[in-house]
Amino acid sequence: MVIEAIADRLIDVGGVVAVVLGGSRAVGTARDDSDWDLGVYYSGQLDVDAIRAFGYEGQVFGVGEWSPLMNGGAWFAIDGVKVDLIYRDIAFVEHWIDEAEAGRFKVELLNGYLAGFDTTVLVGEVAVGRVLRGALPLSVPSYPSALRASAPAHWRMRRDFNLDYARAHEARGDDVAAAGLRARAAMEEAHAVMAERGEWVFNEKGLLARAGVGG
Repeated sequence: MVIEAIADRLIDVGGVVAVVLGGSRAVGTARDDSDWDLGVYYSGQLDVDAIRAFGYEGQVFGVGEWSPLMNGGAWFAIDGVKVDLIYRDIAFVEHWIDEAEAGRFKVELLNGYLAGFDTTVLVGEVAVGRVLRGALPLSVPSYPSALRASAPAHWRMRRDFNLDYARAHEARGDDVAAAGLRARAAMEEAHAVMAERGEWVFNEKGLLARAGVGG
């Protein structure tokens, strides 16, 4: 199987301590055409050149090239199977697990996201991921109660701020900017709802429907 074969290769890359199946394939919500998401957990330095040397069709990015929080990874097409690698620094993830247990998280602007990418994603990946190779020296037994208590108010503060600005844009006749801010506010309300439920959010695909939030 393609996934087993690439996991075998990844675990031998310098710095890699675990290869973890994540995303919809890990939680059981995948469609037939869903990508395979593999978390490449490493300690110290990751040998990205070794991953490039695999020779798979696609693109390999450097560590930190996607963003400070999202880090980096690769997009491969292997025998017709779409495989996405996501780099995860063990020490960095451990820090955000500790922060989540204390009810704290961070959000950054990231391409393809309306509300932004937040550090609870890193925590949830450990909670639901399935280790394919190696050993992952991290654990998240459940959605942190402190995070469940703090995150809804944080997301709704962002929601309210953006709705205020949406109304200001509308008053000036800038309907496009107003619509964009309202869409972002809807995603932020959805994040708040999911945090109240103690349910992990990994991306914004289908998030409004999951949370029961109107567009």
